Amino acid sequence: MNAKEPLVPATELAQRNPIHFPNESTEYRQARNALLAEEIELRRHIERVAEQRRSLPPGGEVTKRYTFQSEHGPVTLADLFGDKDTLVIYSYMFGPQREKPCPMCTSIMASWDHKVPDIEQRVALAMVARSPIDRLVAAREARGWTKLKVYADVDGDFTRDYVSPEDADMPAYTVFTRRDGKIRHFWSGELFGIPPDPGQDPRGAPDLDPLWSLLDTTPEGRGKDWYPKLEY
Repeated sequence: MNAKEPLVPATELAQRNPIHFPNESTEYRQARNALLAEEIELRRHIERVAEQRRSLPPGGEVTKRYTFQSEHGPVTLADLFGDKDTLVIYSYMFGPQREKPCPMCTSIMASWDHKVPDIEQRVALAMVARSPIDRLVAAREARGWTKLKVYADVDGDFTRDYVSPEDADMPAYTVFTRRDGKIRHFWSGELFGIPPDPGQDPRGAPDLDPLWSLLDTTPEGRGKDWYPKLEY
């Protein structure tokens, strides 16, 4: 195996930056290049984390038969793969006790709806919640979504095993693989179980909702008490 080519230090790359904008001050450009060096390091770190995730050893084999209700009848976890070897399940907060789906989950799913044809070039994607399928379909149609596939975890077996042992109404992002006839758990977001740093809003890494990535580029940022709503 060839050794990886050594990386140019981020500060050196930032100093080579040819980009300038009208009427910017020397102070601004110095601060911007210092920030650029951190952005280079962030990009590198994101790739290192993704590579480490891809290199995980095989996860636990799925031996239980999980059944979900689709718009067209019952389906199994294996069915959700379709012709793909990888399945992404987003468990969203819309249990029977909720009048409306969670606004934060809704924001994430809204950003994915029109990307489903792209996502499904690579992997299968399924949205799962604990409410009856009729409620899930009605809520999806009310949002004007046309691409996302929704499924009801009617008996809650999947939710209790991969989302919350207490069957709590909480979100989860879970990835499964199918290799050599075996379905295995590959990766789940686990930062929900880790307290955020002081003053930090709870979040995953990476953020699943591009809303926050966009706001992070602005002087206002994410804010301390603003969250998306179902209606404005």
